[in-house]
Amino acid sequence: MRENLVIWSRAAKWGRIFLAVVLLLGFTAGCKGKVQEYKAEGNKRGEYSVYYLNASATKLVPQTYKTDTENVDQLIEELMGQFLNVPNSLDCQTALSDKVEYQKFSREDVVVYLYFDDAYSSMKTEREILCRAALAETLTQIDGVDYINIYTGGQPLTDSKGKTVGMISGGDFINSISDINTFEKTELILYFTDEKGEKLYAERREVVYNINSSLEKLVVDQLIAGPQGFNLCPTLSRNTKLLNISMNDNICYLNFDSEFLDGSLEVRDYIPIYSIVNSLAELNNVSKVQISVNGSKDIKFRDTISLDTLFERNLDCIGGEN
Repeated sequence: MRENLVIWSRAAKWGRIFLAVVLLLGFTAGCKGKVQEYKAEGNKRGEYSVYYLNASATKLVPQTYKTDTENVDQLIEELMGQFLNVPNSLDCQTALSDKVEYQKFSREDVVVYLYFDDAYSSMKTEREILCRAALAETLTQIDGVDYINIYTGGQPLTDSKGKTVGMISGGDFINSISDINTFEKTELILYFTDEKGEKLYAERREVVYNINSSLEKLVVDQLIAGPQGFNLCPTLSRNTKLLNISMNDNICYLNFDSEFLDGSLEVRDYIPIYSIVNSLAELNNVSKVQISVNGSKDIKFRDTISLDTLFERNLDCIGGEN
């Protein structure tokens, strides 16, 4: 589902795909945070899309699979079986290299952990990115599965810089890799907190994103995903959903669901607000932020901070070295 590499020379093609190696966000073992849910839309109940590679291994191809299975663990096992075995009627191949052995899966809450042997980390970059997307797109359709986390040789999957890839959502592959030319690499500065929840600390994160998507939305999604550094903690509830986002005259308008108010993270009242505001203010086009909940801004966040205002960058709540 994630590419349609057209008339490029082989060198240019693989060079551009390599950009995607830093795709995906990490998580920390000590602090919990998460990105908003992304579910495949349009499928009927009991109907799923299993993703394979086309014959030339340049594009993900969805194939409809129907089942009556409803138990989450049984369904994961069933879809993984389909993922690994391409129907004879299709001119496709499995996204997983035939040199890689799938070992098992385990599930914790809404995360499915997939275990492969050492050969997984030896796959070519372009093939691994496609495999990662195929696995995420296939399994996060299951109600109760929001993320996958890949282990290879008993260790968490890492990127080319040795950084743990961490949680992977189907939503990380926006619009799929249908054209590698639509992806660019950028660095975001995101603000998370520490164990005390009293100050914000910057975390730099390099991501590959679809230029047809909103950078502002990417920032908020990454905040909900949580920090990658072991010494930082989330500022937003993992269940927070961004309902919509828009820009006008350098003002970013955000509309969250009620989880934004009800999330029970033990941080100071201003931390969630300015985690968002300061992170968005790092973008060149954002000077102010308006936050609403279910379309209303006539609300006091935690009974202390009125949302009926335009928030600006606040340097007072930013800590020093952490």
